[in-house]
Amino acid sequence: MSSEKKNILIVHNYYQIPGGEDTVVANEKTMLEKHGHKVILYSRNNAELKQMSKIRILFLPFTTVFNLRTYKEIKKQIRRENIDVVHVHNTLNLISPAVYYAARSMKVPVVQTVHNFRLLCPGATFYRDGHICEDCVKNGLKCAVKYSCYRGSKAQTLVCAISTWLHRTTGIYGKINYICLTEFNKDKLLQLKHIKPERVFVKPNFVENNSFIPEEERLNQFVFVGRLDKLKGVDILFEAWKRMGEGAIKLIVCGMGPMEGWCKSFIKENVVNIEMRGFVPNDEALKIIANSKALVLPTQWYEGFPMSIVEAFSVGTPVICSDLGNAGSVVEEGITGYKFRYDSIESIMSAIDKMREKPLNKEKIKKIYEIKYSENANYKILNDIYTGISD
Repeated sequence: MSSEKKNILIVHNYYQIPGGEDTVVANEKTMLEKHGHKVILYSRNNAELKQMSKIRILFLPFTTVFNLRTYKEIKKQIRRENIDVVHVHNTLNLISPAVYYAARSMKVPVVQTVHNFRLLCPGATFYRDGHICEDCVKNGLKCAVKYSCYRGSKAQTLVCAISTWLHRTTGIYGKINYICLTEFNKDKLLQLKHIKPERVFVKPNFVENNSFIPEEERLNQFVFVGRLDKLKGVDILFEAWKRMGEGAIKLIVCGMGPMEGWCKSFIKENVVNIEMRGFVPNDEALKIIANSKALVLPTQWYEGFPMSIVEAFSVGTPVICSDLGNAGSVVEEGITGYKFRYDSIESIMSAIDKMREKPLNKEKIKKIYEIKYSENANYKILNDIYTGISD
């Protein structure tokens, strides 16, 4: 394999509401540049939709499937910047899968980071009506249209389903490479039979953090960091704290969301040992995690890649989480945390008791972070992928 630093074209379609994918794109771009790569960012932003004329909006379903502008501009960027690898993060709505065809026409390899489950589920979450749903894998993409799984719109879901079906049919998905964030994601992606296992790699997201607080200096508290809604399991978490009664360890809750009012009422009515902090900036939340005995993540869906877990590992904090999806696949039982049955309050209580009775080695967790989730470890994996793939 060549040791020459490759020129990378990162392609990303920003959503109107900033999210975790945007952070990953920024982090990886900075990381690659620090290691001597020439990095070009090709991006669009769905905020453009607000300024579109009625005619352009009318043609949006077609450009979502294949955007000719993207096709031409990607080819131009590849020629002008002498690009060696095209690394795609998101294509919806404005970039479209046209980026794959453009790169292939220039004989430049493509790697797509799989941040969610959209290649199998137009809603991207494998979650519907309060439960895990994989109907589109078992019975076809028509299921998503039936239930309006993308943004609650049958029309918009239909466009997503048609786009996915069409590009499956052309075979393009079998001709590009993939980075999955976990082995769980990889197993799900490989349910698409035309995707070859040798084209699918696993590389987690990373965070850079050198801080650490020893066990004996930490506060006697657990912490939850995330959106306050049923999808995150907030209701069963609070119920578990209620049942533990006066002996419950203090729980710090950082976050906002649709269940915020419910949470405050629950605490007032049941006098549980829970403290609501509301919105907490990420750096402050990380300090709270570093000062806590454990992070609790009772998620009720597969998740994309829970950055809060890796952030906890970065400060040596173990994680108590659902035995479900990506969260369950990242946490190692009895090493970096304890897992519980995702929908069982008794199981949550048992995992919490276990953490209190058998605290895990926080220095070991910090070491695991450095080996698996630090910037240096991440760069080595990513560079190996770049040098190993072909068009």
